[in-house]
Amino acid sequence: MAGGSLSFNQHKSLKAAQTSEEKVVPTLCELCFWRCGVNAHVRDGKVYKITGQEQHPLSNGRLCPRGTGGHGLLYDPNRLKHPLIREKVNGKEMFRKADWEEAITLVADNFMRIREEYGHGSVVTFTHGFGASFLKILCASCGMISAPSYAQCRGPREDAFKLTFGHSVGSPEALDIKNSQYLVLIGTHLGENMHNTAVQDFADAIGNGCRIVVVDPRFSTAAGKAERWLPIRPGTDMALLRAWIRILIEEELYDRPFVEENTVGLEEVREGVQDATPENTAALTGIAAEDIIAVARDLGRYKNHALIHPGRRVTWYGDDTQRERAIAILNALLGNYRRPGGLFKQNKYGVPKPKFPIAIVGERKFVSRYPFASSVPASEILQQTITSDPWPVKGWMVYGTNMIHSLGNQAQTIEALNQLEFMVAIDVLPMEITSYADVILPEHTYLERYDDLDDRSFRVPYVGLRQPVVPPLYDTKSGYEIAKMLSEKMGKFDLFPDDVETYLDGRLREVNSSLAEIKEKGVLKKPEMDFYRKPWESLKFRTPSGKIELASSKLKASGFDAVPRYTPPQENPPGYFRLLFGRAPMHTFGRTANNRFLGELMPENELWVNEITGKDMKLKPGEYVYLINQDGVKSKTPIKIRLTQRIRPDSVYMVHGFGHTHPELEQAFGRGASDADLITHLDIDPIMGATGMQNNFVTFTRKA
Repeated sequence: MAGGSLSFNQHKSLKAAQTSEEKVVPTLCELCFWRCGVNAHVRDGKVYKITGQEQHPLSNGRLCPRGTGGHGLLYDPNRLKHPLIREKVNGKEMFRKADWEEAITLVADNFMRIREEYGHGSVVTFTHGFGASFLKILCASCGMISAPSYAQCRGPREDAFKLTFGHSVGSPEALDIKNSQYLVLIGTHLGENMHNTAVQDFADAIGNGCRIVVVDPRFSTAAGKAERWLPIRPGTDMALLRAWIRILIEEELYDRPFVEENTVGLEEVREGVQDATPENTAALTGIAAEDIIAVARDLGRYKNHALIHPGRRVTWYGDDTQRERAIAILNALLGNYRRPGGLFKQNKYGVPKPKFPIAIVGERKFVSRYPFASSVPASEILQQTITSDPWPVKGWMVYGTNMIHSLGNQAQTIEALNQLEFMVAIDVLPMEITSYADVILPEHTYLERYDDLDDRSFRVPYVGLRQPVVPPLYDTKSGYEIAKMLSEKMGKFDLFPDDVETYLDGRLREVNSSLAEIKEKGVLKKPEMDFYRKPWESLKFRTPSGKIELASSKLKASGFDAVPRYTPPQENPPGYFRLLFGRAPMHTFGRTANNRFLGELMPENELWVNEITGKDMKLKPGEYVYLINQDGVKSKTPIKIRLTQRIRPDSVYMVHGFGHTHPELEQAFGRGASDADLITHLDIDPIMGATGMQNNFVTFTRKA
């Protein structure tokens, strides 16, 4: 099955030969990057239903709406069906159908030419999704820089917790939500950001009587489950967090024994938050002083059974690492580390990693100008592509990420694309980014391919398998096949085994299992970790001090504030409203907008506008408007108005991932609007390079 692909007619013939066959095949979902275990139900050679694997610890037999609709991607009529090569005919550029040998040869020849002419590091990759595992191996062996979505999502959170606790929060997050007794969510949309296990844990916490506080300019689904909704003024979250820190310290509500034994920097923090009085904070945030005090005292009452959730996509305003540091400090003061309802550290199942060659790139090792960047910020790669400083970047490989819709500042992304000599896009569907490619390589969907083993840290250490559940449609190939073909064309003949099943079986033999065993079971598991600390247990943290650093020695040594400091956000221009965006439970970014099954649940996004604002602006429910941002940039498509009391009057909100302009996306084309069109201003986090996107403002027009 790792070999050739089937045409649609061949697939129909196979279906006819299997009329009496019905089977259930375990695999892993890819409709988001949680990678739940799913069972694909196959009848007559076709997937007709997807359910959650009972035995998989990330699904526990349940799925979110998008997980159940994954076969809408498999059978999407707009799928990329064969390789495409750009060429100019009569002065007009267009794509023509190509075979794999021609397409792969063209990609390899151009990448080798660029590397020969401009040196190592002149070809970079942008990847998003687990399917890129094998391409990352190829890139490492060839000296290509990899720039993932690190700086657009949870990068500030991971680096902030490393600076404080010595390790990251992880993905899935190491949060004992289900046993929390007091949970604070700050811009965290559990129930809309539908990561399966996290939402299950949230439901369990509610069922167990957990008290919930939601801090959000919008009355989210989670806010509907809360005892307190604090509709904070956007951009002032840091002020609120500092006020809670101050109250916990000044009123001695923190876990004194834990803090004295396991932290450093308490007095420096105490001094650093003296200005964060409840009264001052109320004036900044719009939250009443008595509510600020009440939540802080509740946190102190529950102490190590309380949790301030660190969030998921935390790239907001440009102060994101320090805001996440404030959240980490609060959790440390509560003493909830490895306590029921708090933070903990997870383990992997422990399949040994295969040893692949890594290219020695000499002096051309990418060093970010942001001192605590633990990965490559995409914005820096864009700038380097445009300026050729410190060396030229002339080739891109883009896998599974529609950068036009994900990076913000589309003009900068397009400027960088125009500086390239060659670009290849690997995807399942045509996207805005594929329109800029010189070669488009169509990949199998996740239901048609193997990927590498999923051995991630979790409270139940596990190894999951993605395997093909039906033969592949069309002239497409798996990520493994694409990486292997490219590696051989580039002279790396021994990089990958001839067959992906041989590779996977070899890895599993290292843990006394086999591919045959995991294909049947879908997952291998160890017992749930005993992650709660014992009363006599001493803790050690991978920080310079060996303790939790409330005041960060690393930040201080690099010239940053050791204790987070509040900086006022940019004010709304007159007549403009802060643009906020987020998720919906039936969609994943722009990856699912063309899915016919999920489109029935939500065919387009809407713009949430406060009723008072709508009345002032003479807006009507259900009418369509265009949006214009503070720089005069207008949305390419209109969006439907939703008037509601569930959002502050100074803000508007939309679900991300709509407003597609690629004409071959027949379901998604022109439906709703794209926030990415309007994010022209980025605030870059000076600590690690995250791209803060929520300092953009919009107003309305009815003119097309």
